[in-house]
Amino acid sequence: MYRPATAQRLAGRLAGPVLRPEDDGYALEVAGHNRVAQHRPAMVLGVRDATQIRKAVAFAAETGLPTAVQATGHGPTRAADGTGLLINTRRMTGVTIDPVTRVARAEAGARWYQVVDAAAAHGLAPLSGSSPLVGVVGYTLGGGLALLSRAYGLAADHVTAVDVVTPDGRPRTATARRHADLFWALRGGKGNFGVVTAIEFGLVAVTRLYGGGLFFPGDTAPEVLHAWRTWTESVPEETASSLALLRMPDLEPVPHLLRGRLVVHVRIAHLGPGDAGERLVRPLRRVAPTLLDTLGEMPYTRFADIHDEPALPIPCEQRSLMLRELGRGAVDDLLRLAGPGSDCGDLVVELRHLGGALGRPPAVPGAADHRDAAYCLSVLGPAGGRPGHVVDGMAHRGTGRSPLNFLSGPRTAQMAERGFGPATYARLGEIKARYDPDNLFRFNHNISPRVKSSELRV
Repeated sequence: MYRPATAQRLAGRLAGPVLRPEDDGYALEVAGHNRVAQHRPAMVLGVRDATQIRKAVAFAAETGLPTAVQATGHGPTRAADGTGLLINTRRMTGVTIDPVTRVARAEAGARWYQVVDAAAAHGLAPLSGSSPLVGVVGYTLGGGLALLSRAYGLAADHVTAVDVVTPDGRPRTATARRHADLFWALRGGKGNFGVVTAIEFGLVAVTRLYGGGLFFPGDTAPEVLHAWRTWTESVPEETASSLALLRMPDLEPVPHLLRGRLVVHVRIAHLGPGDAGERLVRPLRRVAPTLLDTLGEMPYTRFADIHDEPALPIPCEQRSLMLRELGRGAVDDLLRLAGPGSDCGDLVVELRHLGGALGRPPAVPGAADHRDAAYCLSVLGPAGGRPGHVVDGMAHRGTGRSPLNFLSGPRTAQMAERGFGPATYARLGEIKARYDPDNLFRFNHNISPRVKSSELRV
């Protein structure tokens, strides 16, 4: 469908590599972290700056090329397979910190560890997630449930400006006062509205925290899960935690004590000194003997130690569900579906404690509107498995909403509507129709253009 001459026309406009499937380096250029949905586009472009992105999007609009965007590839959905253009932003890694205004600026391909390290030099921290390798932009456009969110809200709540090339090839800077509709949609609507070239967001004053994890044997899951549920009901907003049922592979580099078994992992991030943290977790330590205890005071630059997620690329599918509450009955339901003796084959079944600042409206509203949940359930399973089994079994306990950052795999490509309330989704569709009426950006959690009779194209 796309001849070599098409790629040559694009290459003539740009300095970055423009590769087709038969070219050397193509496989490396399209590879993402999660290989469950691997892009195989007609062309892939490795961009180096915002000008190249603008030219690439303008070219795609002129030629009608459907376009995908990838920085790290942690949350793929529908892959560009044999068609379209993939814009790879991983070379755009610039990060700057303004310690006076406490604002960070990150380019399209920056990862969280880069922002964390740069901010730490000034006694500051971003609203980063659990992994240091995840891309800043994709995570934030999906809302961004952070380690510090109970105290400070979603990462998207702290965004002050977004530089974006919209599908017509025009560069725009969206803020609360400029292109306000686009600014609202970008903060939660994922990659439906253009290619973000840079994003600016506020930082918080954090240098150290009390964090780490408690690993319990799988057969203690009922006692630990019920104890953790009760414990979360009284902890302060400065305390964030999650509990994961891990089915650990019998492989290096998994610690010997954890290999090949079901493990209960309680993850904690407390914004306070070590002695206060020790008092706080004392009830959890009393529940059962631990296999491993990594809790202690740490600099925020070691935030990755809390969840201790694998760094190697793996193909996996993910599902999620916001829960209204987590009473005793809900815990028993989850244990039946994923606890000891169940037929669950998922690698990770995790509950994240919400509430606090997450339950309050942000100063500047955005499309990330799921504020009424008490916990978030997410499930990570092997490619071709059935991660939806646990989520479906808990659906009667849920709000009906699924955070898009915790939905990955080709079977989730049409699940965008689950991320929003009806009014929010309808408004997103209208904004999509204004900025991307031809759905040029469709290889994502796609929001279909929804045209109102009064709407005009921009």
